[in-house]
Amino acid sequence: MRKHIEKIHTDSRGTYGSPRVHAELVLGLGLPVNLKRVARLMRDAGIQGLYRRRRHGCTIRDPHAQPSDDLVNRQFTVHEPNRLWITDITEHPTGEGKLYCAAVMDARRPRPSYCQ
Repeated sequence: MRKHIEKIHTDSRGTYGSPRVHAELVLGLGLPVNLKRVARLMRDAGIQGLYRRRRHGCTIRDPHAQPSDDLVNRQFTVHEPNRLWITDITEHPTGEGKLYCAAVMDARRPRPSYCQ
């Protein structure tokens, strides 16, 4: 059993902990084994998974800061172009780092001719 655990852990480049090793043993190899036994055998062998702390958001608000004024008073309906512009930015994590996508558009888009 210990050889299987060491192989699974090595094949995962040392990232799998006892829950994933247990899943590989039970589901992948079909071996009937208890999760606690896998955890104990890994502990006895000095094997542990890689612990990655999750990141929580990147914005830290200043509780004493004065919020910006709402210049449009939440009125997003406009009757002519080039009067109100809206924007959005999104962060996408990738294997090489973070990728940011920003979009800016006029709130008054011309309607297609078939909508008039």
